Amino acid sequence: MPWLFHIFLAIHVGAGVVALTSFWGAVLTRKGGPAHRRWGFMFSAAIYTAAGQALGMGALSLVWPLAMHPQLTDEVLYRGMFGTMMVYLGLLAISMTRYGLVMVSNRRDHPGNRHWSMLAVQGGTMLAAGICLVHGLYLLDRNGPVMEPILMVMVALLGFGTSTTYFRYIFSTPASPRAYIPEHFKAMVATGIAAYTAFLSVGLIEMFPTHAFNPAIWAIPTMFGMAIIIHYLRQYRPAGKTQPAE
Repeated sequence: MPWLFHIFLAIHVGAGVVALTSFWGAVLTRKGGPAHRRWGFMFSAAIYTAAGQALGMGALSLVWPLAMHPQLTDEVLYRGMFGTMMVYLGLLAISMTRYGLVMVSNRRDHPGNRHWSMLAVQGGTMLAAGICLVHGLYLLDRNGPVMEPILMVMVALLGFGTSTTYFRYIFSTPASPRAYIPEHFKAMVATGIAAYTAFLSVGLIEMFPTHAFNPAIWAIPTMFGMAIIIHYLRQYRPAGKTQPAE
């Protein structure tokens, strides 16, 4: 089955390159304009494709971790890293992208955000985050304070926080008709953070394998992404003011 893994990987890398470039097209163009929509469609399609391949690679790594990664030796550890965590991260990327797109498509129909498919995606992501968390804690107890299990625990907690935030908005009453805009932006930028984090981790595995799963390095795209989100939210909602409804 390694041949199938390599097919998944090739498609995953190709889609990832498209996502990394189209992300900036969507961020830098006028929000809501034709160019923004075109870049956003390209970015979303690339993320869905890359995440789908991650699910395939993760599933293969769950069943045959050492066959898929013959350079590795610790079957239990890397079943967690390349199996459990990869499946979870694929689901997380899908859930964030879907949430961001649905916010726009349901901008005048907030109850439509509670469609069963949206709730199923977010619930499934939380379940996967729970499995990743338990697996990471088990590995942490087994291997001591090493980077890989710590990273699994950190990204699992991130998923819990993300889905909890999404559920809270979905079941709330929006403060204004434009409340969907920051929700859309935050979700799509978070997806971009995930894409750049994955890109960075793959490069580290090849160039600096001993630092590939260092949580401090994985946090670099998050810091840049948070800066983009904060900058945009300050423009969208100035302190002490509310945006007028459209």
